[in-house]
Amino acid sequence: MVVRVDLNISLDGFATTTDQTPEDPFGQDWSRLVGPYTATRTFRERVLHESGGGTTGVDDKYAAAYFEGIGAEVMGAGMFGLHNFPDDPAWKGWWGDETPFRYPVFVLTHTDREPIDMSDGTRFEFLAASPQEALARAVDAAAGGGDVRIGGGPTVVKSFLAAGLVDRMHVGITPIVLGRGISLWDGLRGLEDGYDVSAETAESGVVHLTFQR
Repeated sequence: MVVRVDLNISLDGFATTTDQTPEDPFGQDWSRLVGPYTATRTFRERVLHESGGGTTGVDDKYAAAYFEGIGAEVMGAGMFGLHNFPDDPAWKGWWGDETPFRYPVFVLTHTDREPIDMSDGTRFEFLAASPQEALARAVDAAAGGGDVRIGGGPTVVKSFLAAGLVDRMHVGITPIVLGRGISLWDGLRGLEDGYDVSAETAESGVVHLTFQR
């Protein structure tokens, strides 16, 4: 079992964007940040449920690896959408009735919510827990000893990194400058110690960094 992270960041290290509006909850900067990933064939098939089309180069190789071997996931409330829809008991996440997960997902939140079982096999559970506690729940739930992915934004990811719980981290550095947001690297000086680090550049210009314990 491996604890994994996959995250997109800008050239200046930001993993969040700040141009969202009520009419555009993701914002244009988010589209720029994740554009090479959302253009891949894997994303279109797994998330948008579209067959055919999409890029098939280096970006798609990492997009496909994102889904391989995962048995459970821990994500932040923002990734699930609770910051945007905190009082909507019918909210089931951004993905609609068919999610890209198909395994247990633990959403970190201080808001009490009943678990949600989706028809595709995904089960969302909501819990207030430390990184260690959340990881233990996910490990227990991972069917067949699959890997556990830490999803969501940099705040959640950094808490697991700071606790020394991440075995492998893939960071896609998109060649844009955001200038503001939440930095992945703040407070993690010397993170590379204890990891083997490799890099591969995609046709899109995204640099894929892998930190492997």
